[in-house]
Amino acid sequence: MKILLLLAGRSRRFWPLSEKSLFPICGKPLIGHQIARLREAGLTDITLIGGAHNLAEVSALFADLPTIQQEDLDLGMQGALLSALPTCGSEPVMIVSANDVIESSAYASVATAITKGIGGALLAYKVSSYFPGGYVTVEKDRITGIMEKPGAGNEPSDLVNIVAHAHADASVLLDALKKTNSEKDDGYEVALASLFKTHQYIAVPYEGNWQAVKFGWHLLHLLPLLLQKTEPSIHPTASVHPSAVIEGHVVLEEGVRVLPHATIVGPCHIGRGTIIGNNALVRGSSIGKHCVIGYNTEVKSSVLADHVWTHSSYIGDSVVGENVSFGAGCVTGNLRLDEGEIHSMWQDGTLVSTSLTKFGALIGNDCRIGIQVGLNPGIKVGSQSFIGGGCFAMEDVPEGSFVRLKDGKVVVSKNKAEVPMPADREVYRPK
Repeated sequence: MKILLLLAGRSRRFWPLSEKSLFPICGKPLIGHQIARLREAGLTDITLIGGAHNLAEVSALFADLPTIQQEDLDLGMQGALLSALPTCGSEPVMIVSANDVIESSAYASVATAITKGIGGALLAYKVSSYFPGGYVTVEKDRITGIMEKPGAGNEPSDLVNIVAHAHADASVLLDALKKTNSEKDDGYEVALASLFKTHQYIAVPYEGNWQAVKFGWHLLHLLPLLLQKTEPSIHPTASVHPSAVIEGHVVLEEGVRVLPHATIVGPCHIGRGTIIGNNALVRGSSIGKHCVIGYNTEVKSSVLADHVWTHSSYIGDSVVGENVSFGAGCVTGNLRLDEGEIHSMWQDGTLVSTSLTKFGALIGNDCRIGIQVGLNPGIKVGSQSFIGGGCFAMEDVPEGSFVRLKDGKVVVSKNKAEVPMPADREVYRPK
C-alpha cells in the first residue's frame, strides 16, 4: 500500500513557531516520528507531499523518500491529492495527515481493513466525552457521512475522524476529486461524501494515544507521549562529570557534556553537542542540538529546538524555536495566580483554550531575551524579536519587534538590530 503523508500546510496556527512538520522533538522532526511509526506498521512505501515553502528542507532531511510538490495550497487536502494521486495508478493508497500523531498499530489496522469489496477504511477514535472534531456516522458497518463539530449532546456516534484513510483504488478517489468543486478548502471531504454513497467505507475504531498538533502548545501535550517511549542511552562520546546526576530514562546524544553538579531527571532527550552547565536542572524535557543550558538554569517539561542558550534562567512548560538566547534571570511564568486554565490570544483577538494549567511561552526563531525579563503565562514571541533587559511581557510580541522599557513603560518598535546566527556564537561556547 502506498502512503501519502501530507505536510504542505503553512502552519499558520503554529505561530510564532515555524514549519510544524519539521519542528524537532525528542531527537527527530515531528514527521520523523510519524515516518518511524508507519515503518513499524510495515508500511514503507511512503511519499511526502509538501509545498514550495518546505519541500527543499523536507527532501534534504528525508533523502531516501520520494517527494511531490502540491501545486495549489489553497485547495488543502484536495490540492495535495490532485498533485499526488496520478502517480499511484489503481493501487491501494493511505492518506495520512502530518497533523496527527498516533500509534503504529493504528496505521496497521487501517491497512489490513482493506479487503475485497471494500472501498476504503477510515480511522475513528472512540471518545467518551465531546470532542470538537468530525464525527463518523455509521449504519450497518458502513460509513454514511462525517458530521463536523456537532456540539455537545448532538454527536451522531462516539467515533471521531482521524486522517489515516485507506482507499482500495487510488484512481477512484482521483476521479471523485476531479469532479468536486467547492468554494472552501473542503474538496476532499466533499469527495469522500460522494464516495460513501457509491462504495462501502468502514470505520476502524481506535483507542490508543492520539495527539493532534495544530497550535504550538500541542507539542506540550505530545511531549510526554513521546518521552514515555524513551529508552535510556548515553552515546560513547558523551561526557558526564562524576558529580552530575542522571536519573531515570535519559538519552544523551553524541558529544553531549554534562558539567559538575548538573542534574537531568528523566524522561529526557538531550540532543547532539548540547552542554548542560554547572548546577543546571533539566527534567521531563526535549533539548535540541548544540544548546547551552547554562549555569543555574532549570528547564522543566519543555521543548527546545537547536542552538538555544540560557544562563540562570527558568524555562517551564514552554516551546522555544531555533537560535534563541536567554539572558541571566529570565523567567517564563507558567501558572496563573488562580491556577486556572491558561488561554492564548489568537491573531484575530479571540482567546483559544489550551487545556493546560501549566503553560509558559512560545518563542519563535532568532530571538534574544535580555537579562531579568519576565514572560506571563501563555505569551507568544514572534521570530527575530529582541526583548530588552528588565521588561515584563504581558502581551504577545509581533515578529521583528524590539521591546524595551522607556520612562517606566514597555515600548514596542520595529527591530532594526541584526540577529546573530549560531555560527557567530561558537566563540562563547565553553571549551
